[in-house]
Amino acid sequence: MGSPSQASLLLQKQLKDLCKHPVDGFSAGLLEENNLFEWSVTIIGPPDTMYEGGFFNAIMKFPKNYPNSPPSVTFTSEMWHPNVYSDGKVCISILHPPGDDPNGYELSSERWTPVHTVESILLSIISMLASPNDESPANVEAAKQWRDDRNGFRKRVSRCIRLSQEML
Repeated sequence: MGSPSQASLLLQKQLKDLCKHPVDGFSAGLLEENNLFEWSVTIIGPPDTMYEGGFFNAIMKFPKNYPNSPPSVTFTSEMWHPNVYSDGKVCISILHPPGDDPNGYELSSERWTPVHTVESILLSIISMLASPNDESPANVEAAKQWRDDRNGFRKRVSRCIRLSQEML
C-alpha cells in the first residue's frame, strides 16, 4: 500500500462502508466530489460530556501514501480542548507518524498504524472529547484551565457548543 491509486481505493472503500453502515457520533463525506483525500466530518458532542449538544466540523486530509501515514484532522468549528491546538488541529497519538516518539512521550504502539480507518480515527477523537489528556497538551492554556478552573473550562466549551449549533 502506498501508491495514490491504492490509497484512493482504500478511501473509496471506507467512504462506501460508512455510507452503508453509519456510525453513531459522527458523519463523514468528501469535501469535494472529485477529491478522495479531503473529507468533511461532523463530530457530535458525546452524551454525558461537556461537549454534549455540539456539532463540531472538521477537515480530514489524507496523505498520498495513506494508510502508511496518518491523516491530519483539523476542527473548523471553534474548539476548546487540551488536545486541540488553537488552530483547530487535533493532537492524539494515533495521528502521529508511526515509529518511536522522538520526545519519548508515546510508545510506538500508541502511534499511527495502517490498520486505522476513518471510523477508528473519529471514534478516537470522540473518546478524546470525553476524556482529555492534560499530561501532554497541544493547548496548554486549555489544559491548565481543565485542571484548575473546571467551571471556566465548562463555560468556554458551552460557548463552542452554542457557536456550533448556530452554524447548523
